[in-house]
Amino acid sequence: MNQAVKFIGKIESSIKTIAESPLQGNENAPGATIVIFHEFAEGTKDIKPGDEIILLTWLHLADRSTLTCYPRNNTSLPLTGVFSTRSPDRPNPIGMHPVKVISADGNGIIKVAGLEAIDKTPVIDIKPIVSRQGL
Repeated sequence: MNQAVKFIGKIESSIKTIAESPLQGNENAPGATIVIFHEFAEGTKDIKPGDEIILLTWLHLADRSTLTCYPRNNTSLPLTGVFSTRSPDRPNPIGMHPVKVISADGNGIIKVAGLEAIDKTPVIDIKPIVSRQGL
């Protein structure tokens, strides 16, 4: 069984450091570009402007030893198990970002609104957001 995660692309963003990044995309995060590597680009051919997608990323700057944290970095709250939070610091730092597609060229370049991922963050998958009726 192959258990390796393949990066399929990367993020191009104006956010360069963890300190610059909002905690969530809906907290004034800038738009960004998803660049899918050539060998995976055909998989983006049906993504269209207006689509809502879930972008899965590998939070490469995360602390993988973290098991507890303060939710939203608020030290007035009790330490909480990391699996009950959205902290990027965790043993397997997979980021989950619901975003709206602004433009897509059908060949691996997708511009999205409100993405809190840092520049050069690896992309591991893209999934559509579907309504209950669309399942």
